Amino acid sequence: QVQLVESGGDLVQSGGSLRLSCVASGFAFSTFAMSWVRQAPGKGLEWVAGITSTGIDTIYTDSVKGRFTISRDNAKNTLYLQMNRLKPDDTAVYYCQKQWSGIGGQRGRGTRVTVSS
Repeated sequence: QVQLVESGGDLVQSGGSLRLSCVASGFAFSTFAMSWVRQAPGKGLEWVAGITSTGIDTIYTDSVKGRFTISRDNAKNTLYLQMNRLKPDDTAVYYCQKQWSGIGGQRGRGTRVTVSS
């Protein structure tokens, strides 16, 4: 049974940083591309960043390029999202997702990030 458990969300001031984690279990994590998606209050899901199974290749939505970094540790079955220079528009519930891109993959319950101005 696939399980994805996100953590690391918090209330942070604009310009601050957070690192989100997602621990995966129930599948061969190291063989799957993964991604992060988010849902801002009152809005739909938005794909944020993706990473290949090996971690060699990454992609980002334009609004987070240069500020967010997706990474993974396959030995720990863990996906990360380092978020720097946070903006109020980054306020959302963040989910890790068991696929490379798009918003239709299996997700965890999410972790809430709130950026105050």
